Amino acid sequence: MKGRSIKFIFFTLTISVLILISGCERKLNITQPAQYPTNSEIFLDTFGAGIDYQAFSNTKVDALGIDFDEKYDGTKSLKVTVPKAGDPSGWFAGGAFVNNIGRDLSGYNALTFWAKSSMVEKLGLAGLGNDNTGTSKYEASVTNFTLTTVWQKYIVPIPLPGKLGQEKGMFEFAAGADPTGAGYYIWFDNIQFEKLGTIAHPRPRISTTTANVLAGDSLMVTGTTVIFNVNGTDQTVNASPGYFTFKSSDTSVATVDDLGIIRAVGQGTATITASLGTTDATGSVTIISGAAPITKPPVPTFPASDVISLLSNPYTNVSVDTWSATWDMADVSDKVVDGDNVKLYKNLSYAGIEFTSNPIDAGAMNYFHIDIWSPSAVSASSVFKIKLVDFGANGAYGGGDDKEHELIFNSTSKPPLSTGSWISLDIPLSSFTGLTTREHLAQLIISGGGGFNTVWVNNIYFHK
Repeated sequence: MKGRSIKFIFFTLTISVLILISGCERKLNITQPAQYPTNSEIFLDTFGAGIDYQAFSNTKVDALGIDFDEKYDGTKSLKVTVPKAGDPSGWFAGGAFVNNIGRDLSGYNALTFWAKSSMVEKLGLAGLGNDNTGTSKYEASVTNFTLTTVWQKYIVPIPLPGKLGQEKGMFEFAAGADPTGAGYYIWFDNIQFEKLGTIAHPRPRISTTTANVLAGDSLMVTGTTVIFNVNGTDQTVNASPGYFTFKSSDTSVATVDDLGIIRAVGQGTATITASLGTTDATGSVTIISGAAPITKPPVPTFPASDVISLLSNPYTNVSVDTWSATWDMADVSDKVVDGDNVKLYKNLSYAGIEFTSNPIDAGAMNYFHIDIWSPSAVSASSVFKIKLVDFGANGAYGGGDDKEHELIFNSTSKPPLSTGSWISLDIPLSSFTGLTTREHLAQLIISGGGGFNTVWVNNIYFHK
């Protein structure tokens, strides 16, 4: 259900929104912070004050209704019509119950509700903290609760109640068609917040990852969850990073904010750790931040008539189908260094640069040239490889006439690999001994290994 609240459609039931009962009014005092209602009810036979239901985008907007026949308690319940697969009215049912003022939920430790279904089903998601704006900071949810045909109580522990002093996201749910494609019904009743004595032993965690980045890059802490013991059984709650407190071991290398956004600010290595209140979280994010080039490589001076260029500002470049083929293992992005357009390859195992739509006839060329720059430390195992592939006389892959050859560069090659400086590789095409034809060149494959996996490239061309 990722991104479910970026766009939303309002679907308002008969709910008292405009009338605030006296116990729920926000009191303003110029010398004291605003006080927010602490009432617990979302739906207890009627909706709590200020509650509005907002259907998620792409859902069946009229899925929610009132049922006077089925109920756990009182006189009525909420009935959800989950559409069957392919239903033109929406491909799932779901939405957020939002309080228009905000409530102070810091005195509770759980969202609870009673539910049943017309058939045994998995409830895709149920939780709190989603105010359907796309900027919710404190979402907490449980996925795949098993619903049965009898009423049962379900519990979503709040990861850190003290964070919810002004929360508008009261309750959210999402449910899709049965695996067979069938639609069905869900009933909810007695949706509220409670202070339970059966929730214990929070065990927060974040995903353990290592990220090779460059100064200026940013990424998000992922896998923020909390395992609680609920009534003697472990239950995992998906928790927004906002519940956690993050710390960087070296803020000169990487910083992290209260939303779990990590920003690389310098070179080096830093470890991001987290805690939930006073409880340390397991897991960590290791940031390995490298430098970036600030000057471009030497400007080529060969006459344009003697050059066939794939990537070089001084020349007119031929058409390239892709700088990262679907079958490769690399991430590529466009960058500008000192006014030059360059390509940055990260997580480079091998990258397929294809120009199959317009094969290059390099029969009259004598050299292949590429400039590379890497922040990666060079070790005895570091390698950078260049492979040229010719599709033969038929100009198509396969057919028995394809030719290729790969050259390997390392710490002892000429020139050797180095860190933090441009390396100009001007290679005689005769060095590609297996490339016995080069009138239909269609692929250039570059590879990295031994830690040499972040590479900037520029001035890729053939010349006489």
